[in-house]
Amino acid sequence: MEDLKQLEFLALNSKEVIEKQVDSYRQQHSYAGTIIGATALYIPFFLDSLNNTLLVIQFVSIIPTACFISSILLMLTFFRTKPLDQAFNVLKYKDLQSKSYREILLYEIDANTRAYTVNKLMTVKGSKRYSIGVSLTITALLLSIMLILGNKFIDIEKEPTKVQVVTLKNLPTTPVQKK
Repeated sequence: MEDLKQLEFLALNSKEVIEKQVDSYRQQHSYAGTIIGATALYIPFFLDSLNNTLLVIQFVSIIPTACFISSILLMLTFFRTKPLDQAFNVLKYKDLQSKSYREILLYEIDANTRAYTVNKLMTVKGSKRYSIGVSLTITALLLSIMLILGNKFIDIEKEPTKVQVVTLKNLPTTPVQKK
């Protein structure tokens, strides 16, 4: 009987590990969606704030814009991955009905171990994409803020305004009527 308690503990523990792995992956998906949304909203405001600036600043603004777009595309590929394996296969229930409790526990432990291993490959790849996307977003955000602030502090010499002087001699005179 002691042997089954150990197997129950391992089955429960392996199931919890899978659940944590899946929850963590879902949380990264949620954060990635938030970053994509905020970035997509920020890009037009950033580009609009650089209207009527020096040509050099406008050319340099290509760098953060490219970083923002790369980050969005990288995070979108993160969403294209298939869902993680949740371990215990429902289709196996019928086969497991004829098995002993010990064999069912061993099957669950094995299924959870395989699912964790398969999921690990996807989560590591997804985490790398997510980390690179976050790094690109932060870099682009810092560069864009520096460009916006630099634009505000740089005085652009404007061409002098031309004024045409109009003399009263050339204007037709109209009598002023008194009431």
